[in-house]
Amino acid sequence: MTSEQLEALLAEVASGRLAPDKALERLRHLPFEDLPFARIDHHRALRQGFPEVVFCEGKTTDQVVAICESLEAATGSFLGTRASEAMAARLQARFPNMVWHPLARIVHLAGKRTSRSPGTILVISAGTSDLPVAEEAALVADALGHSVERLVDVGVAGLHRLFAATEQIQRARVVIVVAGMEGALPSVVGGMVGVPVIAVPTSVGYGASFGGLAALLGMLNSCAAGVTVVNIDNGFGAAAAASRICRQ
Repeated sequence: MTSEQLEALLAEVASGRLAPDKALERLRHLPFEDLPFARIDHHRALRQGFPEVVFCEGKTTDQVVAICESLEAATGSFLGTRASEAMAARLQARFPNMVWHPLARIVHLAGKRTSRSPGTILVISAGTSDLPVAEEAALVADALGHSVERLVDVGVAGLHRLFAATEQIQRARVVIVVAGMEGALPSVVGGMVGVPVIAVPTSVGYGASFGGLAALLGMLNSCAAGVTVVNIDNGFGAAAAASRICRQ
């Protein structure tokens, strides 16, 4: 939508010829910015509650920089996942205020801080090796405007560590549980709380874990009712789902 089209739309609203809700409905589907290698969805926040997030893996550094420049020009911010160190270095040279989180492989240029959504998202990781995925979930949830707490290294090999944090777990609005190996931790947590539990299998484990497939199947077969499962290593997807729950 050009500035002239937007001005005409606003004029219709101002004159009373178009109801504000009808105008908002028009804006939900437009516009996008057409680059040679991408179409940037600048109105995703209107439809889904948060802007487009850049999945950097598989893109060239030049492509990532161009997409982030487009998002920054439109919104004053951007968030990218699975970024490489080379991508982060180029972006930081272009945007000095950008923050690079190497463990989670996240790049984030924060915009104007708005009020936090009610409720806390708690991210639990079974082991230290699961932290890259857990941190991706925590940082994305934070960037989407939620209060986030972390509980690390509380896997089933020592359940007393988990039970010691029972009060913290039960305070959460949504719990994200990140685990590799056999993926048993979400079943345990799912039996402790009545709030949504989102399980994230990781590719951590020895050979028979099959790159996270064993954890994925274990979580899908959870005996705790209502545990939801996202894809292997998909911390971003878990945070996006938790955000939708908290914003309801």
